[in-house]
Amino acid sequence: MTTPDAETTPLPEPVPLSSFLGGWARTQARHVGAPQEQPATTGQPGTSSASVTTGQPASQVHVLESADARDFTDDAGPAYADEDFDEPNEDAVSPAEQAVQEAPQEPQGPAAVIDLGPDPEEGLTPLDSFEDRFTDRELTWMDFNERVLEQAEDEDLELLERAWFLSIFSSNLDEFYMVRVAGLMRRIKMGLTPVRASGLDAHQVVAEVTRRAKALTARQSDVWNKDIRPRLAEHHIEILGWDELDETQRERLTRYFRHQIFPVLTPLAVDPSHPFPYISGLSLNLAVLLRNPRSGKEHFARIKVPPSLPRLVTVPGRELDTADKKAGTALIPIEAVIAPHLDHLFPGMEVLEHHLFRVTRNENLEVEEDDAENLLAAMEKELEKRRFGDCVRLEVEDTISPFVRRLLVRALGLEDDDVFELLAPLDLKCLNQLHDLDLPALKYPRYVPVTAPGLGEGESSTPRDVFAAMRERDVLLHHPYDSFSTSVQEFVRQAAADPRVLAIKQTLYRTSGDSPIVDALIEAAEAGKQVVAIVEIKARFDEENNIGWARKLERAGVHVVYGMVGLKTHCKLLLVVRQEAEGLRRYCHVGTGNYHPKTARGYEDLGLLTTDRDVAQDLTSLFNLLSGYAPRARFRRLLVAPRTVRSGLVERIEREIANKRAGREAWVRIKVNSIIDETTIDALYRASRAGVPVDIVVRGICGLRAGVPGLSENIRVRSILGRYLEHSRIYAFCNDGDTEVFIGSADLMHRNLDRRVEALVRLTDPQMVEEMTWLVTHSASDKVSSWWLEPDGSWTRHVRGPDGERLEDIQVTLMERATRRKGRR
Repeated sequence: MTTPDAETTPLPEPVPLSSFLGGWARTQARHVGAPQEQPATTGQPGTSSASVTTGQPASQVHVLESADARDFTDDAGPAYADEDFDEPNEDAVSPAEQAVQEAPQEPQGPAAVIDLGPDPEEGLTPLDSFEDRFTDRELTWMDFNERVLEQAEDEDLELLERAWFLSIFSSNLDEFYMVRVAGLMRRIKMGLTPVRASGLDAHQVVAEVTRRAKALTARQSDVWNKDIRPRLAEHHIEILGWDELDETQRERLTRYFRHQIFPVLTPLAVDPSHPFPYISGLSLNLAVLLRNPRSGKEHFARIKVPPSLPRLVTVPGRELDTADKKAGTALIPIEAVIAPHLDHLFPGMEVLEHHLFRVTRNENLEVEEDDAENLLAAMEKELEKRRFGDCVRLEVEDTISPFVRRLLVRALGLEDDDVFELLAPLDLKCLNQLHDLDLPALKYPRYVPVTAPGLGEGESSTPRDVFAAMRERDVLLHHPYDSFSTSVQEFVRQAAADPRVLAIKQTLYRTSGDSPIVDALIEAAEAGKQVVAIVEIKARFDEENNIGWARKLERAGVHVVYGMVGLKTHCKLLLVVRQEAEGLRRYCHVGTGNYHPKTARGYEDLGLLTTDRDVAQDLTSLFNLLSGYAPRARFRRLLVAPRTVRSGLVERIEREIANKRAGREAWVRIKVNSIIDETTIDALYRASRAGVPVDIVVRGICGLRAGVPGLSENIRVRSILGRYLEHSRIYAFCNDGDTEVFIGSADLMHRNLDRRVEALVRLTDPQMVEEMTWLVTHSASDKVSSWWLEPDGSWTRHVRGPDGERLEDIQVTLMERATRRKGRR
């Protein structure tokens, strides 16, 4: 799945190798003529293979197969001894075993007896007897999106930020229905409804999701129509209907309709000669009921609201004046401009009714990678099929007539329970347009990221030599408080321009074709550097974009690798190899977030810049594993999924239990986006039952129960939402005072631990360890504004202390700390 340079690669025999060599094989085949089909020899079931014949006897025919997830976790055979490392210690023990061996020993006669105290599980109700100890994944996701909605309901937030949270709520729910609910409905249709870890089956989950989703969307509509919209009007920011316009405004919008909207519209009739048209997912549509005045016959038609035009149209004469922003502006939804002009589309017909509606479809891609001749081609084919997925939700205005409602339900193959009746306007993602207005008084105060300590003096200052800074010391980055552009982006830019840099290797999960990161990689390849990009083309809803800029990289000579069969490459890694006076030196970045300059301004993430030899060798091994074949690669400071992240974390939890039994200090502190993995959750329950304090800060999904007697009294769970999307992952363990901290890309979910390539790096700098430990501990404390997970599974928001004081906003605190640090330079 790599694309080596044609000039340095010998031409293969004309045989069908595209099953594992991707675009390179197709390119070579064009040079030597059309390949002759050879009978494929099948290797292991479910893998792609190709027989390579070169005139040799049949006994010497080789079967070439794709590497997959099984090869990634293979541990058979002798380990490869990296010359950077000492020989492995045959007597090495796990963290839990080490804790037991190092426990204080009392000499008692000829032999010492280790007193670990009573077994914490002895005499307790068996863990398996708590049948409701796992909250259902889909229902806890609904809890998360309700917290987003509560942000929009917070009257202390700036108005346009509240509108922005309404938009986020809608966007989240759309994706949830397109993927998670669609998957459940598909399983129900196939009869696959086993009981989940939560004790619920798919029927029960869909019913509860539907009930809660309808209640939450009704709340969202009320917040907009009864609260935020009237408050915006007080600031002269108005969203108007056609009836609220004066005559002059109507005339000017009619001209706008004729010149800008009407030419784009296509009315589609529905009758025996015109079947019901295909309705694309998430599109806005007008259902129109018509009558022919001559014949008296009634007809139905559908008009798609053009997505190429702005959803909110500025009302003529009410444009935002940059010189007088207090005068405000007025906008009108485009469907409210189309509806009064339906007679232009149906001349000679009477318009009886018109109703806005919107459809959500199953848009989850299911690529059978094991059977795909080429992952890139398979993904492109699946993208074509995505737009024709089954309908899973219908949103309509609450004014819709019963007749048109029934017509739509029947035509789209839905049930009545799949219909959401809402106040207009539908699809409040359009409120993003409001948030884009240049009205700083109605938004969060502006914050300019600062350059991380050791990398420079300010956002706009001349960047320091990143290589020199990294040679001096490791640098811990905390975005968006620390600037992405003057750290990671500058690192890649300098590496591309530096003639002493020989190679750049980078994983890319989400970025953009016009990204400075992509431009720098292209510049490096064109300068003759060895550039490898591990591109994940299966990043959900970014598949098409990723394919586009991946091909752009290939055309520039970058070696593009499309990951491993059966695994998504989700780790965030960057390795630069540089020739220096004393020899080759490797410069590394390990992060928690994507190499995406835009999202780096809105996502809270961490990153480590280091030249440490162990990290450098770990990254070298992991890149070799991703681009080639290295099933026995070993790692020193990395935990790598699907091989060692789950087992490594569980071992460290067990070590804390052992330390607690031995009378030592013990605790566990975790910050993640999601936690749903039952194995890890049960380990945390065992820790709690042993008396180990556990703090968890989770933004989204949480399948764990906190504070339940006999199960999790010592577990405290908090959730923080705010200006920035909390995205970093931190795993901290007391380790009897020698605190161990990991940061990286992996959440505690099955997909992260079993179906993705993830990496966590262990921090060794004492100051970094202390800072990350403080961050999780303080975020989970009662001093910080957050949501608390209650024993009954509900979430309670805490924004004020016992005396009514406003609790600390951790994100404001971190911005202030970064600003003060900049001021001290």
